Amino acid sequence: MPRKLRLAVSQSRTLATLSETLSSLAATTREAAARGVDLILFPEAFLGGYPRSCDFGATVGSRTDQGREQFLQYFRSCVDLGDTPKGAGDDWIERRLPVAKGDDFRGDGTREYLERVAKETGVFVVTGLVERSGGSLYCAVVYVCPRMGCIGKRRKVMPTGSERLVWAQGHPSTLRAVTTRIKGVKLTMAAAICWENMMPLLRYSLYSQNVNLWLAPTADARDTWLPLMRTVGNEGRCVVLSAITCVRRRNLPPWITGFPSSAGPEKSFACRGGSCIIGPMGNVIMEPLLDVEDGGLLVSDVDFDDCDRGRLDLDVAGSYSRNDAFKLTVEGLDIDPPP
Repeated sequence: MPRKLRLAVSQSRTLATLSETLSSLAATTREAAARGVDLILFPEAFLGGYPRSCDFGATVGSRTDQGREQFLQYFRSCVDLGDTPKGAGDDWIERRLPVAKGDDFRGDGTREYLERVAKETGVFVVTGLVERSGGSLYCAVVYVCPRMGCIGKRRKVMPTGSERLVWAQGHPSTLRAVTTRIKGVKLTMAAAICWENMMPLLRYSLYSQNVNLWLAPTADARDTWLPLMRTVGNEGRCVVLSAITCVRRRNLPPWITGFPSSAGPEKSFACRGGSCIIGPMGNVIMEPLLDVEDGGLLVSDVDFDDCDRGRLDLDVAGSYSRNDAFKLTVEGLDIDPPP
């Protein structure tokens, strides 16, 4: 019997406030549930926002007061999940971290909100977000199960280009894949965020964990992104979901549009989108969705038996790896397949 699940990719955009964006996530997830979706992926930095076009008043050797004010507004727009700067791992997932007297939970309630949405809709939610912890921001992904709540969270290990000004580096230990069962189908899923997909050793660390669902939230709308996603699907013999925002400049969050350095033609696209779904032979299941700013939801039924069928001739971390000659170790990360 085919092991089919209905998967969705949302091309949602960050709204003016975190509360509005969370409400948008909930509405989209409810729509997905009405269409029978089992799992949905939202874009990179969807909660908190991607700082597209921002320079934060920074040049080499200098920062401006206006740039610091813009960073303050951005910092306040991001989410607090109650984690630590180092990353508490299982202690955060299992809620073993101390809670302040008089509070019911750590953080700003975003984690609890996401868990309610997943539970009420029955949809497994994976979303990109920008997490504030201590005085730093981290680009992250959280995995939210309808039954167990948050079962994993990871932080981007290498922010790209100017992202490094405002995002700290996450620890490679968070690259650990997570497992779940949906309708009897075992999923081993992991997220590679944006240009992490261009890091060959990072890709191999995920392939080694026998991932069959690859999640690629991104901010890259270039025409080179689709071939990369097809390569990942073909190379890893895994299903690939990639989600990106589509947004016109006039609809960027106020912490971007309120600063002259971020100005641009109001009617032009700051990002054209390009969300897609790829099969485990590198085949395109759902073509990139372009210039659809609102209501961009790709839905497809996927047979996960195709991942195993593809292993007949290629298993890059197993039979095709020559692991007697080539070896990879990652600091703090077990790259063996999880149970």
